Amino acid sequence: MPSTPLLCGAFSVVFMAAACTSYDPPDNLEQVAQGDGYQAQYREPDVTRAQASLLRSEGLNQQKCLPFGGDKGKGTSIAASALSGERLSRNDLLDVRVAQDETFNGSYVVSRDGMLKLPFLPPIRAQGRSTAQVEEDIAQALLADEFYDEAPRISVRTADFASVTVGISGAVFEPHAVEIGGVRGDTVDASRQGASGASTEGRNLSAALRAAGGVRPDADIAAVQLRRNGQLYRLDMRGVFDGQNSVDVMLLTGDEVHVPSRQCFQDDLMRPSPISPPGVSLYLSNLTQPAQNNAAAAIGQTVRQLPYGSRYMQAVIDANCVGGPRSSSADRSAVLFSRNPVTGVSVVIERDIEDLLRRADRDDFDPYLLPGDALACYDSTITNIAEIGRLISVVTGLP
Repeated sequence: MPSTPLLCGAFSVVFMAAACTSYDPPDNLEQVAQGDGYQAQYREPDVTRAQASLLRSEGLNQQKCLPFGGDKGKGTSIAASALSGERLSRNDLLDVRVAQDETFNGSYVVSRDGMLKLPFLPPIRAQGRSTAQVEEDIAQALLADEFYDEAPRISVRTADFASVTVGISGAVFEPHAVEIGGVRGDTVDASRQGASGASTEGRNLSAALRAAGGVRPDADIAAVQLRRNGQLYRLDMRGVFDGQNSVDVMLLTGDEVHVPSRQCFQDDLMRPSPISPPGVSLYLSNLTQPAQNNAAAAIGQTVRQLPYGSRYMQAVIDANCVGGPRSSSADRSAVLFSRNPVTGVSVVIERDIEDLLRRADRDDFDPYLLPGDALACYDSTITNIAEIGRLISVVTGLP
């Protein structure tokens, strides 16, 4: 029999541990509970479960939206048409043929200043232009320097498109200068390298937006801005979510792309597309006890890849926070750690898992996951009591 002081100490531990099982809800700077967070889905569930409150999140999100294109309106088809087709950029490899003239025939690289430099001819501007336009300029240069009395047959073909570096800013998850369109050495297709001509989708606007982390849910994709050589173009890219990509123009080194924000969360942008994030890397924790490695944590790895558009409950299930015996495992909770990408302010969202599972209005309170989010799971009350018992065993030395 343990001594009375030892028993008293054990009971004190029980009461202290029990007192620690009750916590205040997380505090947030933003008025998340009232629906004023980045997502209206962050708000606290309505305990009355009134039918009138079902599926209001999308409407609440839209209330904050600025008009598409702001004061200047949406992008136009004229801008898209002016940028359509293949355009040359510096470091592109060109194959030039001038009739049977071996003087000018050969392979040339567009120079750093964007010029094509043939022997005995003045430099010809290639940056931002089509091969047909370059052919016309070569013909004019040959006639002007009296190499020919009549314009010869000229062929300019792109043998290889080089990678390009463009600046991406605004409502994307990782705004920075990106390099797109390059091909790794271990993926080079020898047959294609030896063939005439070249083609690439890697230099498209959609590839650049994806390389910058993808567009955010607050992005105004109806007025994406592309600045080239001092000229500003406005492009309406909403068609990419409907299977249309006619405005997916080819970019050049030196281009600057800016994605404006509508200052609101748009639920219809939370789905896979050519300009969405490739997925969500979610940081997870579901430890009952501190563990020294991932295997002991029974989670496999600390980061999981989920499809873009996944929600809070999908991540909770993926983290093994749901299921098991109802009598001992049902009363679990989960905490989502996120950050408003517009303001940079962090937010913590706590949910009772089983309660959320059984709500008809769950979509109203089931946030979408954003890149960089983290999720922690907490065990049920019965598990907590078992932990208290283990703690008493440690303190008293009893088996």
